[in-house]
Amino acid sequence: MARTCGRRHGPGYLRQVVVKASVEQRPVTKRTIKTTCSPAEALAAVIAMMLAGSLVGCDAAANAYEIIEAAPGAAAAAPAAVSDAVKALVQLESMRVKGRAPKTGYTRDEFGPAWADVDRNGCDTRNDILARDMTNETFKSGTNNCVVVTGRLADKYTGTTINFTRGQDTSSDVQIDHIVALSDAWQKGAQQLNEVRRKELANDPLNLMAVDGPTNSAKGDKDAATWLPPNEAFRCEYVTRQTAIKAKYSLWLTQAEWDAIVRTLKGCIG
Repeated sequence: MARTCGRRHGPGYLRQVVVKASVEQRPVTKRTIKTTCSPAEALAAVIAMMLAGSLVGCDAAANAYEIIEAAPGAAAAAPAAVSDAVKALVQLESMRVKGRAPKTGYTRDEFGPAWADVDRNGCDTRNDILARDMTNETFKSGTNNCVVVTGRLADKYTGTTINFTRGQDTSSDVQIDHIVALSDAWQKGAQQLNEVRRKELANDPLNLMAVDGPTNSAKGDKDAATWLPPNEAFRCEYVTRQTAIKAKYSLWLTQAEWDAIVRTLKGCIG
C-alpha cells in the first residue's frame, strides 16, 4: 500500500518550530519565510522538525527546503552529511512504499549490455568508475588512459585500502557495485521503465561505486532493510544515495526498507 501524506501537526507546524522566523503572507498563496536566526539555527530547526516523533507530512516536509534556503550559508554551517540526511528525510516523504513485486522476468540483460560506453568517451562504464574512485591508477598502453591496470582504492564499504591489479585472478578483488541493486530495482518499479531508462539506471555514476569484491558479493541484491555497509561511517552516505537513486528513477521502497533508511538517517543527524 502506497504511503500517503498527512498533516500530523497541522499546516502551521513548521512555522511554529522555527520560532525565530517571521512569516509574511502575500496576496498570492505562496508564503515567503524571512529568517532572523543564524544559518546553524535554521538548519537545526529543520532537523528538530524532522525528528519530532516521526516525519511530519507533505506540507511541512516540502517547506523544509524553504527554511534551509532562507538562511544563506545554512548548508555550510553543518556537516554535509547532516544536511544531506535532512534532505533525504524530506525526500522520503513523497516516495511510494509498498510490497516487493515478483522477480519474474528479471535478467541482467533487461538493463542493457553490462558496462556499456554510455557517455561515448571511449571507455566502458567499469573502467570509468575504477578511474574515478581509485588513486595512483595506471592504464593499459594503447587504450587512451581507459583500461585501468593498477590503482589504490579507499574502500568505503569496509574502510580498508585495496591495492588493485588487473588480471584473471585479481580483477574481482575490486568490483563495481550498483548501490541500488538491479534485481532490487526490478522488483520495485524498474520493470515498468522503458529500455532506455533501465540502461541509464544501470550505468548512472550516482548508482555505481568501486568496492571490495567479497563484500559486494555478500551484499548481493539486498536492500537497506537487510544489508548496510560494515563500515558504519559510510552508512549515512549509503542510504542517502539509495534514496536519491530511487527517487530519480521513480522506484518504491518496502515498509521495512523505508523504516531502516529513516532510522539510519536519524542517526546521522544525531
